[in-house]
Amino acid sequence: MNFELMHPADQLVTIMNRIYQYGMTTTSGGNLSIRDENGDIWITPSGIDKGNLSRADINCVKPDGTILGPHKPSVELPFHKRIYELRPDLHGVLHAHPPTLVAFSLARKIPNIHLIPNATLVCGSVAMAKYDVPGSAQLGANIAEKFAEGHNTVMMENHGVVCGASDLFHAFMAFETLDFCGRLEIDARKLGEPRSLSDSQIALESEKAHPSLDAFVAKIISSEEKAGRRDLCTLVHRAYDQRLFNSTQGTFSMRLSDGSFLVTPYMKDRKYIEPEDIVRIKNGMCEAGKTPSRAALLIKQIFDVHPEINSVIIAHPPAIMAFAVTDAAFDSRTIPESYIALRNVKRVPYASSTLDVPGTAASFTPATPVLIVDNKCVIVAGNTLLNAFDKLEVLEYSAKAVIAAKDIGEIVPISPKEVDDIEVAFNLK
Repeated sequence: MNFELMHPADQLVTIMNRIYQYGMTTTSGGNLSIRDENGDIWITPSGIDKGNLSRADINCVKPDGTILGPHKPSVELPFHKRIYELRPDLHGVLHAHPPTLVAFSLARKIPNIHLIPNATLVCGSVAMAKYDVPGSAQLGANIAEKFAEGHNTVMMENHGVVCGASDLFHAFMAFETLDFCGRLEIDARKLGEPRSLSDSQIALESEKAHPSLDAFVAKIISSEEKAGRRDLCTLVHRAYDQRLFNSTQGTFSMRLSDGSFLVTPYMKDRKYIEPEDIVRIKNGMCEAGKTPSRAALLIKQIFDVHPEINSVIIAHPPAIMAFAVTDAAFDSRTIPESYIALRNVKRVPYASSTLDVPGTAASFTPATPVLIVDNKCVIVAGNTLLNAFDKLEVLEYSAKAVIAAKDIGEIVPISPKEVDDIEVAFNLK
């Protein structure tokens, strides 16, 4: 999907449907706007079902104040206009009330965006605006003041959040990422004290280079490759819908029978990724005209040293990432299915997947199919794409169960004798 070629009204409907679908706003809550090249402000209406919005519902506010459209514009139009007046570099503004960010706004705290490396890059600095009546001039002034200071993401006391960016999609990225950080911090605090990254650690990730690969032009696309591209997209979409990663994070890959492999591209929206977006890596060369995930070299190393591994997935599910940002140990001995799928989950230090590619690749064994990279991600290996995806799901579901159990009572893991019985029964020894 080429978001830039969509009409502003269609962009607003697409993003609002997405926000509503993931439970990040209510039927009556939230508002979005786009300022186009003419200075027109396209904005969602007031009092119209956000779960059933159409392009015909969108209002256009002209620079002279004329309003075109069938409905009243959002009651929050004044603060949208004020933000655009103060920040000519912004062309998309998003306001919503997802439960997690509302929780932080009630406590008047800002989610920790230093728990994972990319959050500060996406959200920038986050400010808190003082409370006032929705739609009031004072609330608009309070929010606009923070944008005038240079912040692009502003929490609102007892209300929600406002994100602004060069376009609506990037505003959504910041919104989604801040919400992810909030969910991650809440889960992490149930396990222990969250561990923040230093500025130098975050800079290390932001300076990570794209793999330097020569290009090749694919002349023939086999039926196997076509099926692989289709299957990758199917599971990427499923993983995104399950909130196992955000819009532009997460890497899926699979090996083809000729030794080449397919991998997801860098910075493509995972919700709308298509088979033609997938990148093929062959003999250390990259499909011409495409930019693969920055993890492509790590994946190649894993495939090179582990012929039994045919798929690698890198993701950031919030429950298991709660373990990654604390000192809490994850134990797969929860239920038999979890131990069978995950066995001995290993932790490796932050940035090791970048600075020590051979060592990270060597960490995988038949008994260690999953790595937790501190404050960064999880890496899951499988003998097929579906097998790797299943492990990822089991990993996140198991982490959710452990976190939930913290509020119930002491966790009793499967005993060593019971583990032995499982290994015998399922030929895992």
